[in-house]
Amino acid sequence: MTTLPFVFSIPHASHRVPPEVMTDLALDDWGIRDNVDAGAWEVFGGLEGLAVLPAAYSRLVVDLNRNPENHAAKGVVAASDYNGRRIFLPGREPDDETVRRRVERYWRPWHRELARALESPGLKGLIDCHSLDKTGPPEAPDPGETRADITLGNNGGPGGRRDPDRGGRLACPPDKLEILGNAFRQAGFSVAYNRPYPGGYIVQHYGPPLMERGAFAVQIEVNKALVADAAYEKLDRERAAEVSRRIRRALERAASAL
Repeated sequence: MTTLPFVFSIPHASHRVPPEVMTDLALDDWGIRDNVDAGAWEVFGGLEGLAVLPAAYSRLVVDLNRNPENHAAKGVVAASDYNGRRIFLPGREPDDETVRRRVERYWRPWHRELARALESPGLKGLIDCHSLDKTGPPEAPDPGETRADITLGNNGGPGGRRDPDRGGRLACPPDKLEILGNAFRQAGFSVAYNRPYPGGYIVQHYGPPLMERGAFAVQIEVNKALVADAAYEKLDRERAAEVSRRIRRALERAASAL
Protein backbone atom coordinates (compact mmCIF):
# COMPACT_ATOMS: atom_id res chain seq x y z
CA MET A 1 0.00 0.00 0.00
CA THR A 2 1.27 3.47 -0.91
CA THR A 3 2.66 5.56 1.92
CA LEU A 4 0.68 8.74 2.43
CA PRO A 5 2.90 11.87 2.32
CA PHE A 6 1.72 13.01 5.73
CA VAL A 7 2.80 12.86 9.36
CA PHE A 8 -0.07 12.01 11.70
CA SER A 9 -0.02 13.27 15.29
CA ILE A 10 -2.61 11.93 17.76
CA PRO A 11 -2.03 13.96 20.95
CA HIS A 12 -5.10 12.83 22.92
CA ALA A 13 -5.00 9.10 22.18
CA SER A 14 -3.97 7.79 25.61
CA HIS A 15 -5.67 7.26 28.99
CA ARG A 16 -2.38 6.30 30.66
CA VAL A 17 -1.56 8.23 33.86
CA PRO A 18 1.72 7.67 35.76
CA PRO A 19 1.41 6.81 39.47
CA GLU A 20 2.85 10.12 40.67
CA VAL A 21 0.03 11.97 38.88
CA MET A 22 -2.75 9.47 39.55
CA THR A 23 -2.72 10.15 43.29
CA ASP A 24 -3.59 13.81 42.62
CA LEU A 25 -6.57 13.21 40.34
CA ALA A 26 -10.17 13.84 41.36
CA LEU A 27 -11.50 11.94 38.33
CA ASP A 28 -12.36 8.24 38.51
CA ASP A 29 -11.36 5.71 35.87
CA TRP A 30 -14.35 6.55 33.66
CA GLY A 31 -13.57 10.27 33.91
CA ILE A 32 -9.99 9.60 32.85
CA ARG A 33 -11.08 7.51 29.87
CA ASP A 34 -13.68 10.11 28.97
CA ASN A 35 -10.83 12.55 28.30
CA VAL A 36 -9.42 10.36 25.53
CA ASP A 37 -10.34 11.32 21.96
CA ALA A 38 -12.45 8.20 21.49
CA GLY A 39 -11.84 6.57 18.14
CA ALA A 40 -8.90 8.80 17.17
CA TRP A 41 -6.34 6.01 17.48
CA GLU A 42 -8.63 3.42 15.86
CA VAL A 43 -9.36 5.70 12.90
CA PHE A 44 -5.97 7.33 12.33
CA GLY A 45 -3.44 5.04 14.02
CA GLY A 46 -3.36 2.49 11.21
CA LEU A 47 -2.87 4.96 8.36
CA GLU A 48 0.37 4.38 6.49
CA GLY A 49 2.02 7.78 6.66
CA LEU A 50 5.58 9.02 6.94
CA ALA A 51 5.10 8.78 10.72
CA VAL A 52 2.26 8.24 13.20
CA LEU A 53 2.81 9.75 16.65
CA PRO A 54 0.24 8.92 19.34
CA ALA A 55 0.50 10.35 22.84
CA ALA A 56 2.03 8.06 25.44
CA TYR A 57 0.12 9.70 28.31
CA SER A 58 -3.26 11.26 28.99
CA ARG A 59 -3.87 14.94 28.33
CA LEU A 60 -4.63 15.12 32.08
CA VAL A 61 -0.90 14.65 32.70
CA VAL A 62 0.14 17.25 30.16
CA ASP A 63 -1.64 18.42 27.02
CA LEU A 64 0.60 18.03 23.98
CA ASN A 65 -1.68 20.40 22.05
CA ARG A 66 -1.05 23.37 24.37
CA ASN A 67 1.74 25.92 24.60
CA PRO A 68 4.25 24.69 27.21
CA GLU A 69 4.48 28.21 28.65
CA ASN A 70 0.74 28.41 29.26
CA HIS A 71 0.19 27.57 32.94
CA ALA A 72 -3.36 28.94 33.05
CA ALA A 73 -6.45 26.93 34.01
CA LYS A 74 -6.88 25.74 30.40
CA GLY A 75 -3.18 25.56 29.67
CA VAL A 76 -0.68 22.76 29.25
CA VAL A 77 -1.91 21.20 32.53
CA ALA A 78 -5.60 21.99 32.74
CA ALA A 79 -7.58 22.48 35.97
CA SER A 80 -10.89 21.23 34.49
CA ASP A 81 -11.91 19.14 31.50
CA TYR A 82 -14.32 19.94 28.67
CA ASN A 83 -17.26 18.70 30.70
CA GLY A 84 -16.38 21.19 33.43
CA ARG A 85 -15.17 18.55 35.89
CA ARG A 86 -12.40 19.35 38.36
CA ILE A 87 -9.32 17.31 37.38
CA PHE A 88 -7.35 17.52 40.63
CA LEU A 89 -8.23 16.94 44.26
CA PRO A 90 -8.50 20.10 46.40
CA GLY A 91 -5.03 21.17 47.48
CA ARG A 92 -3.37 18.82 44.97
CA GLU A 93 -3.39 21.15 41.99
CA PRO A 94 0.07 21.29 40.35
CA ASP A 95 2.08 24.45 41.00
CA ASP A 96 4.24 26.14 38.35
CA GLU A 97 7.30 24.07 39.19
CA THR A 98 5.32 20.83 38.90
CA VAL A 99 3.95 21.96 35.53
CA ARG A 100 7.49 22.74 34.32
CA ARG A 101 8.69 19.27 35.37
CA ARG A 102 5.82 17.62 33.54
CA VAL A 103 6.56 19.63 30.42
CA GLU A 104 10.21 18.52 30.48
CA ARG A 105 9.39 14.88 31.21
CA TYR A 106 6.32 14.27 29.03
CA TRP A 107 5.78 17.17 26.60
CA ARG A 108 9.20 17.95 25.15
CA PRO A 109 10.26 14.40 24.18
CA TRP A 110 7.09 13.91 22.11
CA HIS A 111 7.52 17.26 20.38
CA ARG A 112 11.16 16.53 19.61
CA GLU A 113 10.06 13.30 17.92
CA LEU A 114 7.38 15.20 15.99
CA ALA A 115 9.90 17.82 14.83
CA ARG A 116 12.20 15.07 13.55
CA ALA A 117 9.32 13.39 11.70
CA LEU A 118 8.48 16.68 9.97
CA GLU A 119 11.90 16.63 8.33
CA SER A 120 10.91 13.50 6.38
CA PRO A 121 11.60 13.72 2.63
CA GLY A 122 8.45 14.02 0.56
CA LEU A 123 6.34 15.51 3.36
CA LYS A 124 3.24 17.33 2.13
CA GLY A 125 1.60 18.00 5.47
CA LEU A 126 1.07 17.39 9.16
CA ILE A 127 -2.37 16.02 10.05
CA ASP A 128 -3.16 16.54 13.74
CA CYS A 129 -5.83 13.96 14.58
CA HIS A 130 -8.66 14.30 17.10
CA SER A 131 -12.26 13.26 17.70
CA LEU A 132 -15.15 15.28 19.05
CA ASP A 133 -18.61 14.75 20.51
CA LYS A 134 -21.59 14.88 18.16
CA THR A 135 -22.95 17.83 20.16
CA GLY A 136 -20.84 20.58 21.71
CA PRO A 137 -20.31 20.02 25.48
CA PRO A 138 -20.72 22.83 28.07
CA GLU A 139 -17.20 24.29 27.90
CA ALA A 140 -16.77 24.00 24.12
CA PRO A 141 -17.08 26.99 21.75
CA ASP A 142 -20.37 25.56 20.40
CA PRO A 143 -22.34 24.20 23.37
CA GLY A 144 -25.42 22.27 22.28
CA GLU A 145 -24.69 22.51 18.54
CA THR A 146 -24.62 19.45 16.25
CA ARG A 147 -21.28 19.02 14.50
CA ALA A 148 -20.15 17.85 11.04
CA ASP A 149 -18.62 14.43 10.40
CA ILE A 150 -15.22 16.00 9.75
CA THR A 151 -13.91 19.35 10.99
CA LEU A 152 -10.75 20.74 9.40
CA GLY A 153 -8.85 23.55 11.13
CA ASN A 154 -6.08 25.75 9.76
CA ASN A 155 -6.15 28.48 12.44
CA GLY A 156 -8.48 30.52 10.25
CA GLY A 157 -12.11 31.43 9.83
CA PRO A 158 -15.07 29.46 8.44
CA GLY A 159 -13.76 29.54 4.88
CA GLY A 160 -10.21 28.69 5.84
CA ARG A 161 -8.99 32.25 5.34
CA ARG A 162 -7.25 34.33 7.97
CA ASP A 163 -9.52 35.40 10.83
CA PRO A 164 -8.40 38.78 12.27
CA ASP A 165 -10.03 37.89 15.59
CA ARG A 166 -7.69 34.91 16.01
CA GLY A 167 -4.45 36.67 15.19
CA GLY A 168 -1.40 34.69 14.23
CA ARG A 169 -0.87 33.02 10.87
CA LEU A 170 -2.65 30.32 8.91
CA ALA A 171 -1.33 26.79 9.22
CA CYS A 172 -2.55 25.74 5.77
CA PRO A 173 -3.36 27.79 2.66
CA PRO A 174 -7.12 28.06 1.97
CA ASP A 175 -6.81 26.36 -1.42
CA LYS A 176 -5.14 23.30 0.09
CA LEU A 177 -7.70 23.20 2.89
CA GLU A 178 -10.43 23.22 0.25
CA ILE A 179 -8.74 20.34 -1.60
CA LEU A 180 -8.81 18.33 1.62
CA GLY A 181 -12.41 19.28 2.34
CA ASN A 182 -13.58 18.34 -1.15
CA ALA A 183 -11.81 14.98 -0.89
CA PHE A 184 -13.65 14.21 2.35
CA ARG A 185 -16.98 15.26 0.84
CA GLN A 186 -16.37 12.95 -2.11
CA ALA A 187 -15.83 10.17 0.45
CA GLY A 188 -19.32 10.85 1.82
CA PHE A 189 -18.50 12.96 4.88
CA SER A 190 -20.04 16.28 5.86
CA VAL A 191 -17.27 18.85 6.40
CA ALA A 192 -16.85 22.03 8.46
CA TYR A 193 -13.93 24.43 8.54
CA ASN A 194 -12.52 25.85 11.78
CA ARG A 195 -15.72 25.41 13.80
CA PRO A 196 -15.84 24.50 16.58
CA TYR A 197 -12.03 24.12 16.64
CA PRO A 198 -9.69 26.00 14.29
CA GLY A 199 -6.63 24.14 15.55
CA GLY A 200 -4.59 24.13 18.72
CA TYR A 201 -0.93 24.62 19.50
CA ILE A 202 0.33 21.88 17.20
CA VAL A 203 -1.01 23.33 13.95
CA GLN A 204 -0.44 26.92 15.10
CA HIS A 205 3.20 26.20 15.97
CA TYR A 206 4.25 23.90 13.13
CA GLY A 207 1.98 25.13 10.34
CA PRO A 208 3.59 28.48 9.40
CA PRO A 209 7.16 27.11 9.05
CA LEU A 210 5.81 24.13 7.11
CA MET A 211 4.04 26.52 4.74
CA GLU A 212 7.38 28.21 4.08
CA ARG A 213 8.55 24.81 2.79
CA GLY A 214 5.46 24.33 0.64
CA ALA A 215 3.77 21.98 3.12
CA PHE A 216 1.07 22.65 5.74
CA ALA A 217 -0.52 21.59 9.03
CA VAL A 218 -4.22 20.85 9.52
CA GLN A 219 -6.19 19.74 12.54
CA ILE A 220 -8.80 17.09 11.78
CA GLU A 221 -11.67 16.20 14.10
CA VAL A 222 -13.74 13.10 13.37
CA ASN A 223 -17.22 13.00 14.87
CA LYS A 224 -17.41 10.27 17.53
CA ALA A 225 -20.94 9.43 16.42
CA LEU A 226 -19.39 7.80 13.33
CA VAL A 227 -17.57 5.21 15.42
CA ALA A 228 -19.14 4.94 18.90
CA ASP A 229 -22.44 4.55 20.73
CA ALA A 230 -24.47 7.56 21.88
CA ALA A 231 -22.68 7.73 25.26
CA TYR A 232 -19.24 7.20 23.65
CA GLU A 233 -18.74 4.32 26.07
CA LYS A 234 -18.44 1.60 23.45
CA LEU A 235 -16.42 1.86 20.26
CA ASP A 236 -17.66 -0.03 17.20
CA ARG A 237 -14.39 -1.29 15.74
CA GLU A 238 -15.94 -2.34 12.44
CA ARG A 239 -17.39 1.12 11.92
CA ALA A 240 -14.08 2.69 12.96
CA ALA A 241 -12.21 0.51 10.45
CA GLU A 242 -14.61 1.55 7.68
CA VAL A 243 -14.27 5.25 8.57
CA SER A 244 -10.49 4.79 8.53
CA ARG A 245 -10.65 3.26 5.04
CA ARG A 246 -12.81 6.12 3.79
CA ILE A 247 -10.45 8.69 5.29
CA ARG A 248 -7.47 6.98 3.69
CA ARG A 249 -9.17 7.11 0.30
CA ALA A 250 -9.91 10.80 0.82
CA LEU A 251 -6.31 11.52 1.77
CA GLU A 252 -5.02 9.57 -1.22
CA ARG A 253 -7.25 11.67 -3.49
CA ALA A 254 -6.16 14.89 -1.79
CA ALA A 255 -2.45 13.99 -1.89
CA SER A 256 -2.56 13.62 -5.66
CA ALA A 257 -3.94 17.19 -5.96
CA LEU A 258 -1.77 18.92 -3.36
